[in-house]
Amino acid sequence: MAGEPDAKQCRKCKRVLPLAAFARDRNRRDGLQVHCRECVAEYSAAHYRRRREVMGKPVREKVEVPAGHKLCRTCGEIKPHSEWHRNASASDGLSTRCKACRAAQGRELHLKRQYGLTQAERDELIASQGGVCCVCLAAPPAHVDHCHETGRVRGVLCFSCNAALGQFKDRPDVIRRAAAYVEGTSWKPTLVAPGVYLLPS
Repeated sequence: MAGEPDAKQCRKCKRVLPLAAFARDRNRRDGLQVHCRECVAEYSAAHYRRRREVMGKPVREKVEVPAGHKLCRTCGEIKPHSEWHRNASASDGLSTRCKACRAAQGRELHLKRQYGLTQAERDELIASQGGVCCVCLAAPPAHVDHCHETGRVRGVLCFSCNAALGQFKDRPDVIRRAAAYVEGTSWKPTLVAPGVYLLPS
């Protein structure tokens, strides 16, 4: 049977297996490895375990994963392949973290890079505001607001209030005039000379 073209004997376990049970190896005459995939996986697992023990690092135990699923080492959950981003360079063609964990890590990195805050620090800031936007005092806060000149974090605002400050370009004089306008106070500037306006006090 070993001489048949559709089977081969593994040098380690001595079993005669179909050619599909062997990984490719261009350096071999038949183009296949001498050990079957199962034996190679066993050796790799043992080698990994020894290396981790020598380095003093914990050994991750193998987890049985059903077909079409993958274990996320970040959250520890087994999820279907649809919950993973593609990664052509990975052996299984999938990212190392599930979509949810990648998104969470992306938010953490953005907070740290953009504002110098951890998620815990941002949550403390929200708690100090009473859990609401510190401008409208009603909507849930979701966006960190900071001074674009100094980089100082001012608070956490709801989407609408954060967008409004951006539209007003963070200019207190414009915001005060907008408030006066909304309150019905005289707000229109008076033309005193060509191109020169007198603003209401």
